[in-house]
Amino acid sequence: MSASSTGHAERARLRAAEDAAERIGTTLDARTTCAELARFVCRSLCDAAAVELLLDDAEGERSPSAPHPGAQSADGGAPAALHRVAAEGRTRLLEGGGPTAPTPVSVPLLAHGHLYGVLRATRSGGGFTAHETATLHHAARLAAVHLAHARRHAAARRTALDLQRALLADPGRPHPNLELATRYLPADSGALVGGDWCETVRLHFGRTLLVMGDVMGHGLEAAVEMSAYRSALRYVASAELPPHRVLRQLDAVVARDDRRRPATCLLAQLDPARGIAAFASAGHLPPAVFGADGTARLLPVPAGPPLGTGAGGYAPVTRALGPADTLLMFTDGLVERRGEDIDVSLARLAGMRLPARAGLADVLDEVLLRLGGRFAEDDVAVLAARIRRR
Repeated sequence: MSASSTGHAERARLRAAEDAAERIGTTLDARTTCAELARFVCRSLCDAAAVELLLDDAEGERSPSAPHPGAQSADGGAPAALHRVAAEGRTRLLEGGGPTAPTPVSVPLLAHGHLYGVLRATRSGGGFTAHETATLHHAARLAAVHLAHARRHAAARRTALDLQRALLADPGRPHPNLELATRYLPADSGALVGGDWCETVRLHFGRTLLVMGDVMGHGLEAAVEMSAYRSALRYVASAELPPHRVLRQLDAVVARDDRRRPATCLLAQLDPARGIAAFASAGHLPPAVFGADGTARLLPVPAGPPLGTGAGGYAPVTRALGPADTLLMFTDGLVERRGEDIDVSLARLAGMRLPARAGLADVLDEVLLRLGGRFAEDDVAVLAARIRRR
């Protein structure tokens, strides 16, 4: 082979390698990577291609990836056959086919000594040249590396979700004299829980303490902090102090650990027998009350410093609450919108009118629908409570 021919072949291999690097592995999704590999080899190397995967233990049974559109997968595909191809360590011509029949080949997807599957490619009118074979191997190795990254990413995500499931807990049950409904919507579709939380604590004499909290941040780290706040709140609330003193004690407990993230918190101690509710806020948004006619009003609750500052300064406020009233407590993800003043956001909630005598679940569904809570940029936690009629 002449020097010019050799140089031309080297440049062709370099262009093919650059093209493969650009087109294969654009995401951390294994099936997408397989589809990109099949599309790449079908562009100039073969007439049809398919990629078959060996799933890892966490994925369970093996399932072949979809072939390139318009292509047919080559025969074979049992896990044992895939391991035989890997053991040979080279391109293997599949059995069958005459001089004019399509020439199929299989190339193992190997990376870091691990087999991830097989690329199967066919072409009519002859076999593959040495350059084409080298390009097939390069594309297969590149896809295997991205498949390895995808597997590690999937494993890390499964671990995070398992931990989040352990942290995710429904609020406690209130006294039977109180109806309750809650919703939680994480901002991240890949997460189950973040820093927003709600809780109920039964107290003596038929009273119930309702809690709505919001830890700064998102995702798993905020969820871990949320769990710590939740545990501390249950401990402090067991002393049955008024809401503003519960916040004072909780702030003091959290401030002792400078690693804790700040958090806002709203407490409402409901006394159905007396028809009153006592509130206290640590930097949290005010609650809303929907009356018997479905109209809403925001309750002016003085907002003290967020928890974790050690500053204290929480003031109580008491309001009447009857069986016809529906109390709504929420985190800022329900109302806050990018580029909008918070007063405008709260006014949108206060201007809502709900159907009279709507059930609590219907109230939450309607509030989330009208305020776009399911598409919020932040986590959303919302709680609705109503005193049961005797």
